[in-house]
Amino acid sequence: MCGRYSLAKTKTELEERFGAEMLESFAPRYNIAPSQLVPVITNESPRGFSHFYWGITPAFAKNKPVANKLINARAETVTEKVTFSNAFKRNRCLVPADGFFEWKKIGKKTKVPYRFVLHGESLFSMAGIWEEYETEQGETAHTFLILTTSPNAISAEIHDRMPVILKKENEAKWLAMDTPERELLEMLQPYPDEEMTKYTVSPMVNQVANDSAFVIRKTLPMDQFGNYTLFG
Repeated sequence: MCGRYSLAKTKTELEERFGAEMLESFAPRYNIAPSQLVPVITNESPRGFSHFYWGITPAFAKNKPVANKLINARAETVTEKVTFSNAFKRNRCLVPADGFFEWKKIGKKTKVPYRFVLHGESLFSMAGIWEEYETEQGETAHTFLILTTSPNAISAEIHDRMPVILKKENEAKWLAMDTPERELLEMLQPYPDEEMTKYTVSPMVNQVANDSAFVIRKTLPMDQFGNYTLFG
């Protein structure tokens, strides 16, 4: 799955990379979590960043709050499940990021956080789908989720799923409404592992409130007793 990611870049860097306009108030994000309002680029507005909540509320659960647990959709079944199929056909988006986090189990109680990045920690986009729903107050809100796929060699050491990272040349096709479904599905593959790397980060990333540059810095992993070790 993908349950946490980072977007530790400036407004200018995002605008230059994606050719879309960002809000003046944007600030880098280091520890993005479900239910938060974050920037995406949608098929309906590809020249500007929209701000949607991460966590889709299904159509059959209208007037419910953003669902923290419904944050990902499996690429292998996205066209089969009614919860996601309509959004996949009509409402696709790019989810900008420069890294994502996963946790490796060490023993029974300890999990070591890792950050996964492209070489150079460059910006990339994850494949997303979005939807519109009505809040309990009668207002219109927008939510999104991230598609996941089987892991590449880098990710498989830590988790059995990874987010779908789109090739830059496929981003416009992902948003285009006339792209055949067959081509869309072909994009939902594990990202080449030779273009990625991972490293351990501080357990401070475990707390959503910790949204500072410190949580994306490389650190030594810690064992169950809090001692620094060299296991990977």
